[in-house]
Amino acid sequence: MKFLSRSLCCLLLFAAVVVKAQTPDKINFVRQGVKRIVFDKEQSIVLASFKPANVVGLQVMHPIEARAGVTAQATLAGSELSISSAAPSESSIWLGGFNPFATYAIDLSAITGEGHIGFEFLDSPGRERMLVVTEFKDGLVTAVKLKVSKNNSAVVDRSISVNAAEKHKISKGIILQMLGSGLMVYNKTDSLPEVIGQADFNKFIDLRDTKYINTFHTNISVGLKNGSLKIANAEATLSAGMGLADIRPITYEDGEPMIDQGRLWYTMSIRGRGLPHPLQGVFSMAPTAFDIKFEGIIVFDRNDGLLRNEVASHLFYHRADKMWRGVTTGFSAYANPETEKKQLLIIESKQDPRRGFGVMKARTFEMVGDLEDPQMIYDAKAKKWRMLACKNQNGYKAIMLESDRWDGGYKQIAGPVTHNSTGTSIQMIADKRYCFSGSNENKLFVYTYPDLKEVGTLKMDLPPWSETSGSRIWPNVIQLPDGYPFKYIALMMDRFNYPGTQGQNWTYGALYLYHGW
Repeated sequence: MKFLSRSLCCLLLFAAVVVKAQTPDKINFVRQGVKRIVFDKEQSIVLASFKPANVVGLQVMHPIEARAGVTAQATLAGSELSISSAAPSESSIWLGGFNPFATYAIDLSAITGEGHIGFEFLDSPGRERMLVVTEFKDGLVTAVKLKVSKNNSAVVDRSISVNAAEKHKISKGIILQMLGSGLMVYNKTDSLPEVIGQADFNKFIDLRDTKYINTFHTNISVGLKNGSLKIANAEATLSAGMGLADIRPITYEDGEPMIDQGRLWYTMSIRGRGLPHPLQGVFSMAPTAFDIKFEGIIVFDRNDGLLRNEVASHLFYHRADKMWRGVTTGFSAYANPETEKKQLLIIESKQDPRRGFGVMKARTFEMVGDLEDPQMIYDAKAKKWRMLACKNQNGYKAIMLESDRWDGGYKQIAGPVTHNSTGTSIQMIADKRYCFSGSNENKLFVYTYPDLKEVGTLKMDLPPWSETSGSRIWPNVIQLPDGYPFKYIALMMDRFNYPGTQGQNWTYGALYLYHGW
């Protein structure tokens, strides 16, 4: 009997340890890798390109037009297009169509004298035109200019230069990151691209209007007073940008992470200065590797003629209805704060929006106000739709909401929690759901579902923050199905902003991969 009692005690103790080990605060997360994507060519989707080495019939493939002054001398020489002019000239080289969320880049192999290099966006008759150019003299950037004209009348013609005192040497090329209602201009270098220009332009021309994506062309603009340059390559791409944040797994309607084609799928915010300039990116990754792959961007159509760059979305596939659905945060309201309000938006698409340039329908659902970071699930046991989000109540705090339907009627049933909250998410650990959030306390908090009682904090080595960068990140914990060498995975970001951006900005961060046991 004594032996049996001891055995029974040991068995019960072992069972207790196993059960206890399944709570999120007992999981040990160990860092596996880190990377920051900064306009990586392998993390881009080409929309249009100009490769002089492959051009046969220049005037048909990439027509060149004189815009002003004398006609510049343009010749193909090997793998480069050489343009030169001794007198003032302005030339336009056709690159492709237009997308207000694309990144445009020019690679230069030589540049001398004085002039400008940049991009021209316009319709075929030239009634509307926007020009973003970098001016140079004797190898140095002298200014970055934004020009908008309508019916041959100037709407704006001004400098958008930043960091001008740093004397940027122009030699490698330029990058123009278009962000719907704003833009960033970078000078290419052997290391990080340098920020040399930034602007908001939607008060002059709102390129989010669908008529522009349907009618505009993109040209390379070259202005020369007495100089020359050689173009080695130019591209328009959908790009993963220079910082990623707001990482959330794409799921099914019950919150189960989607593993499609052997890969996990994520939404992430592609950064571009402050609000409303980030883009909603889609990425995939093999669960056992750190092979992040940029798959595309999603923009949102509210049936008002504009394509909007909302972010911090939760995207799920509703299996019963065979629809892609979810919820996003209406940050695009910051482009027109006088007439629009920040709010959560319901999103929906019959077509798979994950690859390339995806568009989802969006509509309001009575969630107006300072709410962010929503995740929505269907709880089959409760027969309710539930949504976890952050609401600004003396700082962002997690709240739980509930409804009988997925697209409206939500009422708060729990929260707010005590701690500052960001990146709120719901995930199954063992056979039980938990809620997670970042904070401003150098801690990642765990709460019960759905009543948001505090459980503890996540354990991890080498967390993605320091005393200067902040810890208001997204925990993004995922439980993997059986058959993988580890049970849990967490893909997080840091909050180090990109150097050189001016004013209020959210240009973080690098990606950090953790495995959990």
